[in-house]
Amino acid sequence: MNYKFHFKSALLMLFFAASYFAHSQKDKPNIVIIYVDDLGFGDIGINGAIGVKTPHIDTLAQNGFNFTDAHCSASTCTPSRYSLLTGSYAFRNNAAILEGDAPLIIDTTKETLPKMLQKAGYKTGVVGKWHLGLGQGKINWNKYIPLGPKEVGFDYSFLIPATGDRVPCVFLENQKVVGLDLNDPITVSYGTRIEGYPWGFQHPELLKQHTDPYHQGAVINGISRIGYMKGGKDALWIDEDIPFVLSETANGFIEEHKENPFFLYFSLHDIHQPRIANIKFVESSTMGPRGDVIAQMDWCVGQITESLKKANVLENTLIIFTSDNGPILDDGYLDYARELVGEHKPAGIYRGSKYSVYEAGTRMPTIVHWPKKVKPGTSDALLSQVDLYKSLACLVGQDVENGAAPDSQDFLKSWLGKSKKGREFLLEEAYTYGLRMGNWKYIKPKNKPVPNWIVQKFVDPGFREEVQLFNLEDDPSESNNVYRAYPDIVKVMESELVKIMKQKG
Repeated sequence: MNYKFHFKSALLMLFFAASYFAHSQKDKPNIVIIYVDDLGFGDIGINGAIGVKTPHIDTLAQNGFNFTDAHCSASTCTPSRYSLLTGSYAFRNNAAILEGDAPLIIDTTKETLPKMLQKAGYKTGVVGKWHLGLGQGKINWNKYIPLGPKEVGFDYSFLIPATGDRVPCVFLENQKVVGLDLNDPITVSYGTRIEGYPWGFQHPELLKQHTDPYHQGAVINGISRIGYMKGGKDALWIDEDIPFVLSETANGFIEEHKENPFFLYFSLHDIHQPRIANIKFVESSTMGPRGDVIAQMDWCVGQITESLKKANVLENTLIIFTSDNGPILDDGYLDYARELVGEHKPAGIYRGSKYSVYEAGTRMPTIVHWPKKVKPGTSDALLSQVDLYKSLACLVGQDVENGAAPDSQDFLKSWLGKSKKGREFLLEEAYTYGLRMGNWKYIKPKNKPVPNWIVQKFVDPGFREEVQLFNLEDDPSESNNVYRAYPDIVKVMESELVKIMKQKG
């Protein structure tokens, strides 16, 4: 036997196998999810915005696919983010809006979207707002924080820990506070008032914007926050710099990993309150701070696309641009958004807002851009962000673990504009539940008074004693309840909602 020949053959086979693997890895698209906060369907130019321009987002839409009936899973932020990363409806884990020191709400023993992509050979990163909890509660902000993005499947993380209106007002990189002086340790409290940074209710003269009572805790950078804080002075963010810091960090992740497939979850703080635009964007709209931070957010989108171009990977990068929940004008800070909105319609023709079960609560601006595979167009396919998990698993040829992503469905062809097929039923979570079936919209009755904190935000959450049923084809603004005329439709949708709620997740 010619062992030398066989050895050479084996080496050649290994070489070709390695070359094939490297080639197949490079063929996999990079995946970037740009997740905006509180952006309404009508808040971008391509969907009819008035008083603010969004040229970078519009360019994505003009060169990609613009979806008119794509939804986040819930009308509030933490639940939508939970569903996006787990493929599971938020109600299955009682996921709700979290305080800034809440424990991690994602089960680290289960597969997640980033974990699935790691198995497919992707480097994974999250930059921006997190708001899914950290650690096990009672966080020590002065040490490495166990249980966070790393345990959920992200190789790299650079976070706003919760939201911009909550303490601590610091960035976390790989689960450690950036720029912390250990001689000035951080203490955070969401119950007992602690001495440290002044309190907004005691020092209104320090504020750039006045607030409701809920936001009158620690004053940092002239903004009164939820919760109390002391220490960490060197680590505090400057609100006006946040879009630049996040964009620069995201661009660094792209540059570092441009040679191999990467997944970037770029989770912007804008346009969430407090809406504090950098001077570069002040008066860039006719709507005051809310419009200005829409322009600021659009600039961030442009930074990402420009970075992908410079890295020569834009052609083979799947960009998914969308939002976590519907728009809200008054969410606690006095920035005159209601007074200055003018003719602009943040939700377009749709009824509702953030916190609401009506369409605007979950019908999101949604654009898919992938020059190599996606031709320009529009789609009215009924889609949910909860389905991105299994759709992306199909894209990268990765099996989903048993028990993972229980509510996710594969609609890859629809996301890529190859099909108009959408969901038969789509759940909309709010403080009650909505269900879509084609153009039918069912809302579960809720015979409870609207909480005062929602009333103060000028929001109709959709609470009614009777069933609500709308035909969105004839009545997209959900103004004509037709449930008495269609008892059979009501019966089918009630039954399906019960089935979803009873299904094990």
